[in-house]
Formats: sequence, structure tokens, C-alpha cells
Amino acid sequence: MAPQLPKRLQRLLNDALAETPPGRTIWVALSGGLDSSLLLTLAAQVCRDAGRSLRAIHINHGLQVAASAFESHCLALCDVLDVSLVTTNVVVDAQGEGVEGAARRARYQAFKQHIPSGDTLWLAQHQDDQAETLLLAALRGSGVRGLAGMPYRREWQGLTVLRPWLSVSKQALTEVANALSLHWCEDPTNRNVTFDRNRLRHQVLPVLQTRWPGAARALANSAQHAGEADQLLAAYAAEELAVLRLEEHCVDAALLNQRALPRQRLLVRTLCDQLGLPTPPQKRLESLLAQLNSAHDAQVKVVWPGAEARVWQRRLYLLPPLEPLPVWEVEWDGTPGLPTPLGMLKVSLVIPGCVTLRWRQGGEVIALAQRGRRDLKRLLQEQGVPPWERERLIVIMDGELCLGVLQPPAKVLWQADGVVIES
Repeated sequence: MAPQLPKRLQRLLNDALAETPPGRTIWVALSGGLDSSLLLTLAAQVCRDAGRSLRAIHINHGLQVAASAFESHCLALCDVLDVSLVTTNVVVDAQGEGVEGAARRARYQAFKQHIPSGDTLWLAQHQDDQAETLLLAALRGSGVRGLAGMPYRREWQGLTVLRPWLSVSKQALTEVANALSLHWCEDPTNRNVTFDRNRLRHQVLPVLQTRWPGAARALANSAQHAGEADQLLAAYAAEELAVLRLEEHCVDAALLNQRALPRQRLLVRTLCDQLGLPTPPQKRLESLLAQLNSAHDAQVKVVWPGAEARVWQRRLYLLPPLEPLPVWEVEWDGTPGLPTPLGMLKVSLVIPGCVTLRWRQGGEVIALAQRGRRDLKRLLQEQGVPPWERERLIVIMDGELCLGVLQPPAKVLWQADGVVIES
């Protein structure tokens, strides 16, 4: 018979279970350490009792020699628990940010790639992790959002991310793991105090706990209060963004610039959250806000890890990073489903033989019904297509004749007189 589950942990997991609609899967992010190994072990029992689907995902960052041992432990644990496991390797590029931040970004990209939209991901962070997060944020001079630490629930890229044990201390989890005779892997880097979080964990928090025994709990509570304040501010900001928004990724920069600076910061951060983009660091944000009133034809670009902002024609665009386009040209028979560097083409063209698809290069002319021959550059200006999008357009060429202009995967911007392009 399985050991009796601690009532509090069981209740917290059942509460978290209710956050996922029937028919969707619960995923546990399994590192192989104590916290995630315990989470998966208890989640397996809770999900089995509730008749819910459970899977685990292990991200191998490849940052240490012990990485293969961690993966082997995860495979063995999932085999014992009869839980399906997805393992994936990621490349951590720390250029421009710390190793911890880069690893987190790579990890979340892997979550997005492997976990279906609509499912729920459980993370094993606990009360002590939350206390460390608040202290790190305070030492970096963060505002309310940073001081809020890690949210219990977050909607991200179509996934529901939950941290069921944010109210549980590390000591309590360790006691339960030992009572269950659980096996886990000790991360050798956890003792490396050159990492900021480890230094707080091993050299700062123990001193605070000696003087104030409830320090971790109090700090986590403060983070919760800051989180509630942040949620309230975000709700107000969302109402205001509905007025400023021009397109999904775009707001009126002139109107935004009329707001007070604290309000501008809040609105930009909230829009980033709505779009699933990382919020800009303080210096990048200040640089962006200082350029909201740039000349009408200026092309402002501010970049930070995972996102970029552009200001053009009094509009502010917040976007995922745009990767450079490869050299590309291909023959096309007009049927949908052709792969392109920007996704699968979802339009069709009825024409005998084949035509050529390539990026817009400049100088193209198209003959439009009732408008005659028009320079594509002029049409793009009239249409208000941003400059960075113009180079990502596909032109359909029959020799020197331009038959149409596409914005992949399915948008037809123009088609020549007598040509029918269907999306």
C-alpha cells in the first residue's frame, strides 16, 4: 500500500488539479531534484485517484557533467510511477544575460514546443524559493511586479502554469520526501555561491531565519501582497490598453506618450504580458519611452532578450525577435501547403505551369484591376505596411511579371488583374 499522502500537500495538489479542464493533461516539470521528484510522486497518486492524465517533461540544459545522471534518474522515476516522460536537450545562450536567466528562457521555449496548448504545467517551486526571488528582486531595485515574485497561476503561451507549493516550506517538503524514502539527485551547482540565488540560500536566509524564524514565510507573504497589487494594476492597465490598441501587437505611441511616465511603464509591461513577451529591463524601457515622440518617419528599434520594440509613424509595436531571412526562391505550382521560411503557405493560385516565389526585393510593379500599373513600394506606403514587414513579403513572379503579393502564411495583399489567389 502506498504511504498515506500528507493531507496538506494532497489538498494543494487537488486544488491545482481543479485548474485544468477535463480532458486536458497535467504536466510536471521534472528536474530530478528533491522538489520536482516529490511533486511528480504525489501528483501521480492524486491524478490516478482522480482519473486524470499526467505526463512529465525533463529539460537537459547540458550545463554540467551530472546532467546525464539527472536524466537517468528522471527516466527511472517515471518508469516506477508509470508516467510518460518527455526529455529534451536545450542550448543555453547566456550572451547578454546571466546563465540562470538564459537557462530559464531556454526551458520555457522547450515547454512551449512540447506541451500542447490548453494543458497545465506544474512547477515545484516552494515558499523558500519565493523568499529568495523577492530578495533578488529587491536587490536589483525591482518594482511591484518584480517584488511579486513567482505567481501561483500564470497563463502563458496557451498553457496554464501552476506552482501548487508556493505556500509550503522547503523543510516540510524534505520531511515528506524522507518519510516516503524518496530518491532524488543533488545538483552539485546548488552549493556554488557564485550564483546569486545560492548565496542568498546558503549565506543570507539562514542568518535571517536565526533572527526571525518566520523570515521565509514573511517574505513569501510580502511577495503575495505585491502580487495582488500587481494584478490590480494590470487589470486597470488592460482597460486602458483597450483604448490605445490599434492592432494586436501595436498601440498608439502618441497617446501613450501623453500619459505620465509611471503609467507608460505599466502599460508597456502589461502589453508585453498580454502578448507573452518578456518585459524590458529598466534601462531598455526608459530608452524606448524616451523615443515615443520620434519623427513620423523615424524607425526606432529597441531590443532585449526574447522581444523587440519598434516605433514608426506614431505607433509602438511590441514583437518577438525577427530573425534574419535566408536567401530563398522556389518554383510553385499554385497548390497550398508549400513550406516557406515563414511557415506553410496556405493560399492557392490557378495557373498553368509554375511560377516563382521569392522575397520582395524592390522595384516590383503590379498591374491592378481598375488602377493600372502600380509601383509596389508606393502601394506599401499607402497601405501603411511597416518597413520591417515589407522585406518579409513574398512576391509571385511569372518571369518579370508580378502576379501577386503575399504576407505568409495566408494573407493576400494584392493580386494582379485577372489573377485569382485564394486563401
